Amino acid sequence: MKEIDFLPEWYKSGRRRQVSYRTQYIAIGGIFVVMMVWAFTATRSISKARAQVAQMAEKQAQAQEVSSKFVVLEDEIRTLRKKAESIEKIDSKIDIASVLAELSYLIDEKVVLQKVELIAEKFENKQGTQNSPGTGTVVRAVRASSHNKKEIPLGDVRFKVVLAGVAADASDVAAMMCKLEDSPYFCQVELSFSRGDAKIVAGRAPAIRREAGAGGENAGSKDYIRETATRHEIQVNEFEINCYLANYRQL
Repeated sequence: MKEIDFLPEWYKSGRRRQVSYRTQYIAIGGIFVVMMVWAFTATRSISKARAQVAQMAEKQAQAQEVSSKFVVLEDEIRTLRKKAESIEKIDSKIDIASVLAELSYLIDEKVVLQKVELIAEKFENKQGTQNSPGTGTVVRAVRASSHNKKEIPLGDVRFKVVLAGVAADASDVAAMMCKLEDSPYFCQVELSFSRGDAKIVAGRAPAIRREAGAGGENAGSKDYIRETATRHEIQVNEFEINCYLANYRQL
C-alpha cells in the first residue's frame, strides 16, 4: 500500500529552513557564551597580571633603594676599614697606666726617677738590618717627640724603656734591676751607666722659731716669726737603666 503525502513542498522547505535557523542560533549562542566566558577569564587574568606588575614595580623600586643604600654602606665600610688599618699601624697595644703602676710598685723608696721614656724601635734581624712589616710581632708605635724630625716608626716595633734617676746606694740600683728582671712587664734589663759621685742638695723642712721683741717678754711687744732652713749636700748614685717591654714575641 503506498502512502500519500499531502504536505506541500514549500511547507517542508520552510520547516527545514526553521530547523536550520534554530541550529544556527543555538550554535551562535553557544559561541557567544564561550566568548563571554573567555573574555571574563581574560579580563580577570589581565587584572591579576597588572596587579602583579604593579607589585613587581614597587618591589623593584624598593630593591633599587636598598641597592643604593648597600652601595653607600659598602663605601662607608671601605673607608672605615682603611681607617682601622691606619689605627692598627699606630696602635701601641700597650697599657701605659699598667706599665707606670708596675714601675711604681717595683721602685723602692730609696730610688728617685728623674726620667722615664718609652721609645719605639724597629726590630733588627741577625744581619743587623731592620725587619720589614709582618715579622709576627704585636707591638706598634705610640709616640714620638715633637722636636724629633725623624719619621714615626710604624708597623712592627718594640718599646725600649729608659729609666734614669738617683739612688741612695749602688746596691739599691742592683736591687731595682733584679726586680725589673723578675717582673713579667720587662725584659733585657741592662745598666747603661752608674756613677756614685753624684751629689744633690737636700733641705730640711723650715724650722719656725718664736723670739721676743726688742723690749723683752715683760715689755709687752709683739712676737715675730723667723723661718730658718737647713740645707746640705748628699752623695748619691746616679744611674740609667735600659730595658724593653715584654709584650711582644718575635718569630
